[in-house]
Amino acid sequence: MARTLPDTALVRRAAAIGSLGLAAGAVALAVVLMVERFPRGVGVLACLCVALWAGWTALRHEGAARTAAVVLCGAAMAALVAVLVLAGGLLGDLVVVAAFVGSVFLARVAFRRRVQLPAATPPSRAFLFFNPLSGDGKAARFHLADEARRRGIEPVELVPGADLRTLVEEAIEAGADALAMAGGDGSQAIVAALAAERGLPYACIPAGTRNHFALDLGVDREDVVGSLDAFVDGGERRVDLAEVNGKVFVNNVSIGFYADAVQKAGYRAAKIRTMVAMAPEAIGPEGSGASLRWRDPDGNEGRDAVALLVSNNAYRLGMALGSGVRERLNEGVLGVTAATTDDPDRGLVHVRSWSSPQFTVEADGPVAAGIDGEASTLAPPIRFVSRPRVLAVRIAPAHPGASPATAVPRGLAATAVALARIAISGRSAVADEFDQTREGSSDGHVRGRAARDPDPR
Repeated sequence: MARTLPDTALVRRAAAIGSLGLAAGAVALAVVLMVERFPRGVGVLACLCVALWAGWTALRHEGAARTAAVVLCGAAMAALVAVLVLAGGLLGDLVVVAAFVGSVFLARVAFRRRVQLPAATPPSRAFLFFNPLSGDGKAARFHLADEARRRGIEPVELVPGADLRTLVEEAIEAGADALAMAGGDGSQAIVAALAAERGLPYACIPAGTRNHFALDLGVDREDVVGSLDAFVDGGERRVDLAEVNGKVFVNNVSIGFYADAVQKAGYRAAKIRTMVAMAPEAIGPEGSGASLRWRDPDGNEGRDAVALLVSNNAYRLGMALGSGVRERLNEGVLGVTAATTDDPDRGLVHVRSWSSPQFTVEADGPVAAGIDGEASTLAPPIRFVSRPRVLAVRIAPAHPGASPATAVPRGLAATAVALARIAISGRSAVADEFDQTREGSSDGHVRGRAARDPDPR
């Protein structure tokens, strides 16, 4: 039966106490500084607002408008520093910022979950496929092939010109009873899809650049070699995959702004520069968004997205804790986030998110897309569908086994209450609910919403 490992309870409790203490101290000091500096504090706030507005304007425009906005942003920041220095409170402001940063860091520690997954029978003939170029050569740096052989895992290198799908299919025909991939998330999707199709256990080895799928699975991205122990004495959980027009993806599919950036030749070498260069075209008056049409679960029609993101389960967005990751990978839903603009001249963008087991996008022609970060083109209608719990994932016993956002509450008030509960008892309501859904599932796997709704579709 799955249980929470007990050796981190004391650490979580200490971290929660420290987080609450730093947050309270930061708020108290900020209030004192505001009272002492009045009315200078109004000038600080004004400079900060101008700097943020100018920075956003610079992102949306180009040419003379962008130059003017950059100059204004720099001037506002310089004025902000000058006001702080003249007020004699620069050190105090730095202390407030440091205290808030420390509070967030300790809160992350307090909400961190490490779970023991149900034991699984080790495979007798596991194969590891690895891309030697991924992650700036992590496979070679960590001697993954040798480490795999030491564990009885047969390594297969993805050489230039080789087709990964073909290599995996050949290994299956040769008797493979478990599959692992060390590479980017696009490659992970190919191997995971074949593992799910053949009913074989799969292990995600974090040898790519970002390793988003590994993070949300609960794999320690810093322990590349240790992740191979998933096929030695690892536990197992079942997770979802998702499809777009029949193609499996493990993370997300993007259409619009980001997808267009991925198509650019220089994107891999300079991601940030490419995104910033394209922002005015997508968001400003020159960009009207992609010609897309869809309906949300309430039947409302949407169209002309600046960006459309469809993910394998929903991402948590816009929060200091757990932002940019998925709480669950087994809820049987797609996460959909649409960014639209109804006033191109002003560049105002509206963002709306929801979840659904399936989603369809209509378009007037082929649409550029980024599928797990890889450039692609999709023909309309673009049909997305979740495939609930089709993949059996093995995870090393020393790794967390769950997403870092799993036990993090939503909202500032709920987070404060949960931290207080951890500080007092060492437990949080969100963690209790997480463990109960795991204990209550019929097969011992983490089920999330699926444990409460046997047919999420």
